[in-house]
Amino acid sequence: MSNIIKFILLIGLISIFTGCTKTIYSSTPYKAYRKTYEKISPEKIRNSKAMHRATMKSYVIAGKRYYPTLAKVGDDLNGIASWYGPNFHARKTSNGETYNMYAMTAAHKTLPMNTMVKVYNKENGKSIIVRINDRGPFVTGRIIDLSNTAAHKIDMVKKGTARVRVTILGFNAKIARTKREREEVASVNNYYVQVGAFSRLLGAQTTKRKFELILDEEYHAVIKKGLHNNKPINRVWISGFRSEKEAKDFKENNGLTGAMIIAE
Repeated sequence: MSNIIKFILLIGLISIFTGCTKTIYSSTPYKAYRKTYEKISPEKIRNSKAMHRATMKSYVIAGKRYYPTLAKVGDDLNGIASWYGPNFHARKTSNGETYNMYAMTAAHKTLPMNTMVKVYNKENGKSIIVRINDRGPFVTGRIIDLSNTAAHKIDMVKKGTARVRVTILGFNAKIARTKREREEVASVNNYYVQVGAFSRLLGAQTTKRKFELILDEEYHAVIKKGLHNNKPINRVWISGFRSEKEAKDFKENNGLTGAMIIAE
């Protein structure tokens, strides 16, 4: 066999293997996972009260407890998006659905299942709308895990991650459009734990600094100035709780039996 023929055959083999590699992550990936895909219906959305009760309970991953909670329509979350695909395709999601890497879905650590969000890629200006049906990603700094197709649509598959802004659009697999719908999903309180009240500002500042040394990055100590019996009062609150249950757990875990929980 001549060297020219050998060279032509080698180029052909390289082309074949290169083409197979690209097929898995192409924008039309049915060739690689067609049989599995055909068994999954993206229309089978779980949205029962029982499902929500189960998925809104706190849970622990790698020693850290997470507290699912509601949020307001229009709220923005900023951070890093990642994506997951073939290794999880056809497995169960956290709400009992079957993960479909070709559907427009995503995973979030605390938002209610079936929350609708807009994901804006700050690096290229592309955006998509996805439905939350899973929990994750459990990596520091990452706020959302997109399906393979969703990641393709905002052009972040090759890089793996992207800086994004996530905007909450609605709940229960619907985008809130009327004023009534927006108000219904926006009736969520912020919770605080009051750890001290002082007539002198210096006392409040000392307590605030003490808690700042022990708080996780998600919680913050703040001073709320007000009046009590027509006299100035400086209250020290711990902020960052997204549910009453989370605030109660904080009290119990830190021995703050006399602390008050405030809802605003």
